[in-house]
Amino acid sequence: MAERLSPAEREVAVAALDGWRYDAAAGTITRDFRFADFSAAFGFMTRVALLAERAGHHPDWSNSYNRVSIALATHSAGGLTRKDVDLAAAIDRLFADA
Repeated sequence: MAERLSPAEREVAVAALDGWRYDAAAGTITRDFRFADFSAAFGFMTRVALLAERAGHHPDWSNSYNRVSIALATHSAGGLTRKDVDLAAAIDRLFADA
């Protein structure tokens, strides 16, 4: 099982991510993405789904027209782990290529 990041580790990890923020109440890192339209947003979600499946780590997310909101936490660890940070960085790379 993945180990939760310490508060200091979490702070450093989140600071290194582009646009992600820590939600203390939920124990997650979150980011909102905007696209030109629904098709672009849905295409991004499809690419993230394939990436998450390969990583064996799945986001909590929502979509409304051209917006995608993603929250990451490792439920089995009860909070944020390196798996979440790594998936967030991979999602950022997908977004940069979109």
